Order: sequence, then structure tokens, then C-alpha cells
Amino acid sequence: MNILIFGPNGSGKGTQGAVVQKKYGVPHIETGVIFRENIKNGTDLGKKAKDFIDRGELVPDAITVPMILNRLREADCKSGWLLDGFPRNLAQAEALWKALQEAGMKLDRVIEIILDREIAKKRIMGRRLCATDNNHPNNIYIDAIKPAEKNGKSVCRVCGCDELTARADDQDEGAIDKRHGIYYDTKTGTLAAVHFFKERVQVIEVDGTPGVKEVSEALLSKLN
Repeated sequence: MNILIFGPNGSGKGTQGAVVQKKYGVPHIETGVIFRENIKNGTDLGKKAKDFIDRGELVPDAITVPMILNRLREADCKSGWLLDGFPRNLAQAEALWKALQEAGMKLDRVIEIILDREIAKKRIMGRRLCATDNNHPNNIYIDAIKPAEKNGKSVCRVCGCDELTARADDQDEGAIDKRHGIYYDTKTGTLAAVHFFKERVQVIEVDGTPGVKEVSEALLSKLN
């Protein structure tokens, strides 16, 4: 099963991607990891990408798409893959679709996690990190994982640690708005890419508003 997954920052896309990965037993491929691995290993494409990155420029699709296809051809993708983080806009969607067609690779499903922009923003800004374990989920805006309270102070809901902090980038409204501006753009942005695929493959829409468990259950029921 070859799948693309979309969802704005704050939608729980990574968490739901892990659910899909487990169901189908396919690798969860993130484009950021592909870039880092190619640069680290000094591949031809990695060297070209690094030149653009070092200049503070976006890596062209002519480099990114072949890099992704090379990853999708690796042995662990033989039974399928879940691609996350690409495409981010309409032009990239068109380039990826063309490349998949030319490579004889079928795209079976596209998953779209739908979430209101303001809710997505609050979820990002509501994240709190536990000093004991950053993987302990705490978010002041999500009822299911709100921090607990002890002696009038917020503490980790998992271990009770009273040192909860917010990442600086999670509080940068300008940066969040910029990322979301690209995602929610229906003309040339990420949502435009989603609409492009809706005309070509089955797109499974899932409401990202409920809790993680409810979203996972809804997603799995639609994938069956």
C-alpha cells in the first residue's frame, strides 16, 4: 500500500502516521530525513541539495523528487510506503505525480487530516514539555492530555513532574502563521496539492478535532 499523508502542523499527523505504518507494516518516510541522509552520505543529489541549503535557498523539485523516488525504491519499501512532508504545494504535487507515473509506481491512497486553522495553532502553542521525558504528552488546549494540577501548579499528566516548559518555536506566532499560510492555501499551497490528488486517487478525509484515539479509530475504519 503506497500512501501520502497530509495534515497541518498541530493536527497530530505524525501520531496518525505511526498508526497507519503499524497497520500496513510499511516504512514511515519523512522528507526531512531523506534530505539529512543524502547530505550525510554525500550522494550526488545530497551535495546538490546542500549547495542550495547553504545559500539559504529552497532545494528545487528537480533534486527533491528524484531523491524521494530513490528512497521509495529501497528494499524496505517493496511492500509499500507512507510518505510524509511532501508535496507542500501544487507544483510539487504535479512533479511527484508525473515522476511516480514515469517510474511505474502506483499511489494507492491519500490521507487528509482536516483541522481548523485556529485550533491547529492553539494545539502547537499549547504543547508543554516534561523535564523528565519530552515524550510525555501534555497540551493545555487538548482536554485528553491536559497537564494535571498539584498544589495549584501544572504538572506532567504522566509522571507528575512539575517542570513543564514550552518550546520557543511553538510560541512563535509569526512562524506558525507562515507555515499554516502555506498549508491552508487552496490555490498554490498544500491544500491545492490535496485537491490535485482528489482528482486522481482515493483521498480519505479524517476530522482531526477529536482526541488521538478517536481520530485513529476513524482513520482505521476508513482504511479497512
